[in-house]
Amino acid sequence: MSPASSHALKHPPVTAPSEPAGADSDFPELAVAIGKQRRRGRGAQSNASGRFEAEARVAFDDGWQSLEELPPFKTSVGVDTSRKVITHNESPDIGFDRSINPYRGCEHGCVYCFARPTHAYLGLSPGLDFESKLFAKPEAPSLLEKELAATGYEPRMIAIGTNTDPYQPIEREHKIMRGILEVLERAGHPVGIVTKSALVVRDIDILARMAKRNLAKVAISVTSLDPKLARTMEPRAATPPKRLEALKQLSEAGIPTTVMVAPVIPALNDSEIERILDAAAHAGVKEASYVLLRLPLEVRDLFREWLMANYPDRYRHVFTLIRDMRGGRDYDAKWGERMKGTGPMAWTIGRRFEIACDRLGLNKRRSKLTTDHFARPKRNGDQLSLF
Repeated sequence: MSPASSHALKHPPVTAPSEPAGADSDFPELAVAIGKQRRRGRGAQSNASGRFEAEARVAFDDGWQSLEELPPFKTSVGVDTSRKVITHNESPDIGFDRSINPYRGCEHGCVYCFARPTHAYLGLSPGLDFESKLFAKPEAPSLLEKELAATGYEPRMIAIGTNTDPYQPIEREHKIMRGILEVLERAGHPVGIVTKSALVVRDIDILARMAKRNLAKVAISVTSLDPKLARTMEPRAATPPKRLEALKQLSEAGIPTTVMVAPVIPALNDSEIERILDAAAHAGVKEASYVLLRLPLEVRDLFREWLMANYPDRYRHVFTLIRDMRGGRDYDAKWGERMKGTGPMAWTIGRRFEIACDRLGLNKRRSKLTTDHFARPKRNGDQLSLF
């Protein structure tokens, strides 16, 4: 199969609105390949093969109406057998150098999720596979305890929820995140959590105890206060009121909380920045941050599909503004710029955010976690100390 024919299979051209000025004229818009009933309750519109696959498969009707017999996408959970649970990074524009992901894939189905391309490493699609074919790490708590007990381990804050959500719906059954928190609490190890799920309040008991020792903080992403937009964009995530209520409960329990206005999408939810910050401040939040929409790899095409299916009248305008903030491209992964963008529109969003935070008294103080309480877990066979 030639590269050209492979591209045609993965990206079948269809009639679509013209690209914004300055776009590549030969870009083939993606078709909505999966029927609405089969993907009901999901975020992505299609399930194109991952970028590492030699061949691509596209569902099409051969005249026998066989597509009507295909079952809807159902969530399945496999087992991830990784032997290490802490991953490290050297990125200079994020505030942590290590993280844990209890799950691979995320059932929340947020169409804009920058973690979607990671499913291609599993031979799966960053589209519907990412939100329906999930993998859990049941051994994560025990693996974490071993890694913390290693002689050369030096404690620093562990971030959880930076790739996929640790409190996505399957956590209710698997409880891997709670097991991880139990290990971290025993070891006196600091943790920062990012989620958009109200399920985090289930673990307030552990988080409150850790917060008293400056060992825990929680950030909740609130993308929109519009219930229709939120449900369309993040179909299986908690509703905006539930996220705000979770922030309130966490704050009242003495747990440092942050509201994340993320991602900010121009001409779609950027008008809500001030309202989201105001609602979060009334819920007791003291810190806030924002991230501009990121469209790496397959996420660009998946977001295009979603935008054309749900907001076709805004398609050209949204991408024109995105490119204005990304140096004329759909995405620029340059460190220092990928989170906030560049140009007048990006500057305006940043100033609006800062002015609103100042008005509401947000970010006056930043919570800092400590490693002073860290106690290396005992390994099997370790000799007990006499002192």
